[in-house]
Amino acid sequence: MKINVVEVTSRNLLSIFINLPAKIHADHKNWVPPIYLDDKSFFNKKKNKSFLHCDTILALAFIEDKPVGRIMGIINRRYNKTSGDNDARFCFMETWNDPEVFHALISFIEDWAKQRSCDNLVGPLGFSDKDPEGFMIEGYDNPVVLSTNYNFPYMPELLIKEGYSKKVDCVVYKIPIPDVIPDFYKNIYTRAINNNQIKVVEFTSRKQIKPLIHPILELLNETFANIYAFDPFEEREMDDFANRYLLLLDPKFIKVITDLQGNILSFIIAMPDISQGIIASKGYVIPFGIFKIISARRKAKQLNLLLGGVKQEYRGKGLDVVMGIKMLESARNRGLNYIDSHLELETNLLVRKEMERMGGIVYKRYRIFKKTIQ
Repeated sequence: MKINVVEVTSRNLLSIFINLPAKIHADHKNWVPPIYLDDKSFFNKKKNKSFLHCDTILALAFIEDKPVGRIMGIINRRYNKTSGDNDARFCFMETWNDPEVFHALISFIEDWAKQRSCDNLVGPLGFSDKDPEGFMIEGYDNPVVLSTNYNFPYMPELLIKEGYSKKVDCVVYKIPIPDVIPDFYKNIYTRAINNNQIKVVEFTSRKQIKPLIHPILELLNETFANIYAFDPFEEREMDDFANRYLLLLDPKFIKVITDLQGNILSFIIAMPDISQGIIASKGYVIPFGIFKIISARRKAKQLNLLLGGVKQEYRGKGLDVVMGIKMLESARNRGLNYIDSHLELETNLLVRKEMERMGGIVYKRYRIFKKTIQ
C-alpha cells in the first residue's frame, strides 16, 4: 500500500506526532511514555528556544489515513559552526517493524538534509546531547529512565540496512550503593575537605535551588564544552531547561561545592527513578499524575544520575569524591540500592574507570549512527 510522508504543519498533525509512540509501544513491557506536558512545550517553536538556531522538520508517515511512523530532522547551525561539522540529525523516530515505512521516513529526512547541502545524517540525536540520543543496542530487558530512548531491537537493524554505521556509542552503568564507603574514598574525601577552601551546599527545598540555576548551567557549559553533540545553553534557554525538570527533582539529590566566596566549583544532580509513576500516570502530570510520580519517587530503589561537572582548575582535587560521598549518604538514607549512571560516551575513559572502581557494570548501550548523504 502507498506510504505518504507529510510534514507536520498543524496542531492536529502535531498531536498525532506526539501521541503515536504510545500506540507503537502499547505492548512494550519496559517502555515509559513521555511526560506529555513537557512534550507539548518541547515541540512548540514558540516555547523551545532551541528552534531559534536550528533548521527543523517533523514528519509523519501514513498508510491511507492511519499514522504508521514519525521522525524529526534537525540541522543545528550553532553546533555545526563551532564544531566544523556539516551534519544534519534525525531523532524521535518511531515505526512499527515495517522496512518500507522506515525507509520512507529516513529517506525523507535524507532528502531534506541534501537540499540544505549537509554532508552527513547522524542520529538518533536531538538538539543537543541533553535530549534522548542513540538507539539502544544492548540492555533491552532493563527499564528505561527519564530522557533516554527505548526502542525495539528492529530499529537499529533497519537503520543498518539503510546504509548507516556506528558514529559513537554511549554506555550506561549500574552501580551498587555500598553499605559502607570504601576507605580509599574516605581518605580522598578527608584530603579534599582539608586541602581546599570549599563548602558543600545541600538543599531541602526547590526555592533554595532557583538562585543557583544559571551558575550551575554556566558551569555545565564550561565542563561539557568538548563533549560530542553538546550545545551550550544561552541564558534564555536556561530557565526553559530548569522548568522541564525542577518540579520532578528531589532537592536532597542535588549537591554543589562552592569556594568560600560562594562561586560554584562543582555540582551533581540525580533523582530517584520515577519511571513507574510516569507509567501509572500514562504520561499525564495534570491533574493527578504528579501524585503518582511523587509516590514512585518515594518508593524507588534506583537513583538516576542526570548531570554533573567540576570546574577545570579543580579537577583531580577530590571534589568529585566529596560530591559522590554526599550523594551516596543521601541515597542510603532513602533506602536506594543502586545507581543508573545515565549515558556516558564510551570514549570518556576517566569517568568510566571511576564507575568501574565503584563496582559498576555496563548494562545498557546506545549507538549514534552516521551516513554520508552527499
